[in-house]
Amino acid sequence: MKTARILVVDDEADIRALLAEILTDEGYSVTTAADATEAREARRSGEFDLVMLDIWMPDIDGITLLKEWKEGGTTGAVVMMSGHGTVDSAVEATRLGALDFIEKPVSLSKLLRTVDRALSLRSSTPGTNAQTRAPVGKSEAMRDLRDQITRIARHDAHTLISGEPGSGKELSARYLVSRGGRSDKPFVVALGDDLTTEAAEQLLLGAPGEAGLLEAANGGTLMINNLATLSSRARRILLTAIRDARFVSGHDGRSHELDVRIISCAPPGFEREENFGSELLSFLAAVVLRVPALREYPEDVPELLRYYVDILVDTEQLGFRRFSIAAQNRLRNYPWPGNVRELRNFVRRLLILGGDEEVPLSEVESELNAVTPGDEPLVKQDLLAMPLREAREHFERAYLQQQLIICDGKVGQLAKRVGMERTHLYRKLRSLGVDFRQVAADD
Repeated sequence: MKTARILVVDDEADIRALLAEILTDEGYSVTTAADATEAREARRSGEFDLVMLDIWMPDIDGITLLKEWKEGGTTGAVVMMSGHGTVDSAVEATRLGALDFIEKPVSLSKLLRTVDRALSLRSSTPGTNAQTRAPVGKSEAMRDLRDQITRIARHDAHTLISGEPGSGKELSARYLVSRGGRSDKPFVVALGDDLTTEAAEQLLLGAPGEAGLLEAANGGTLMINNLATLSSRARRILLTAIRDARFVSGHDGRSHELDVRIISCAPPGFEREENFGSELLSFLAAVVLRVPALREYPEDVPELLRYYVDILVDTEQLGFRRFSIAAQNRLRNYPWPGNVRELRNFVRRLLILGGDEEVPLSEVESELNAVTPGDEPLVKQDLLAMPLREAREHFERAYLQQQLIICDGKVGQLAKRVGMERTHLYRKLRSLGVDFRQVAADD
C-alpha cells in the first residue's frame, strides 16, 4: 500500500515537531512548513495526500492560503487547525473545501481519527469531497435505494432526499453525486441552520473578495442539509437564482450563470410542506428520493453491525469485538429510533467499553435498557424490552387511540372497524385509560 504523504503547516516549531513525530510513528510520510511561503514551496516540489493547515500564521493566514489554492484549482485534501478556532472559521474553511476543522491542542485520538477520515474521504472520490461509499445492505429496501440513486444520477435535476434523522440522507446524497456527471466538480455542503436571515445573503452570494456558496458550487453540486430550517431570506435568494438561472455575486459584483445541481435533505413528507414556498419546492423537489428508516430493513442489521465494527476498529483504533448470534437477533428486533446513526453509536459504545471478544445478549440488553427512550411513538418503541403484558397494553392503547381518531371519536364506528362487540370495547378502552370522550372533543 502506498504511504500517505502529509504536509503539516504551522508557525509553532514545537507543534510541527510533535505532529510530525506522531504521524511518522503512524507510518505516514511527513513534511513540515513554518509559514505560507514554505507551504507553497513544498506543494510545488511534490504532491501531498493531506495538508494540515494552521489558520493563524505570521505571513498569510490559513484561510487566505486555502482560498489561494482553491482559486488555483489545487485545494486537495485539507484539515484546518487553530488554537483560537471559532464557528465562523470552521464554516468558512468547510465552505472553501476543507474536509475538517480541529482545535489545538489536539488530542492524539482526535488527530488520528481526523487524519484517517480525511484520507479515506480523499481516496473515495478524486477531485471532490463526495463520498462514494454506497448505502450498506442486501435487503430489498437497500437494493431499491441504490437502484433509484443510480437512475437519478443519470439526470441533472434538483433532488430532495427525504428521511428520518440518522437514516443516511447525506451518505445517499454523496453517493448520488459520485454516480453522476458532476462527480469531479465542486461539492459544497451548506447547513440550513447556518442560512439565517442575517447570514443568508453573504453565505449564498458572497461578499467583497469572498465567494459565496452558489459561486463556490458553480459547475458542481450544492447540498443543503436540513432544508426545513432555511430562513425566508435564504429561500427568496435561492428561488430568484433558480428561476432566473443567474445570480449577482457579492464577491465581484458580476452576474453569473447558475450552473449548480442542488440536492436537499429534509424530514419525511417535507415535499408536501406548502408554507415553505410551493414554487421553490417545485424546483428543489423535481425528484424526491426517500431513504428508508432502519426498522424497515431489519434483516440488514447483522451486516451493518459487522460493517461498523470493521470501520471503527480501522478508523478509531478500537478493539475488535463481534456480536453473538443471540445479540444480532435481538438487535434485528430493536426499532432503532435513531436509525443507522444510532446503530453506529451503539457499536462504538460497546467497542469503547471493551470486554470479551464476543458481545453477549446480556450486554446488549443492558446497553439497550440504558439508552431506550420511553416517549417514542409505538413504531419506535422497543416492545421486546417489556414484559408481555406491558407490551400488549402499549400496543392496544396506541392502536385503539389511533383508530378512534380515524373514527372521529365515535365508539360505534370504532367497534365495526376493529371487529369488537361494543360493550367489550367500552371495557377495553376504560381498562387501557383511553378517554374516547376527550378524543371526540379534541376533534
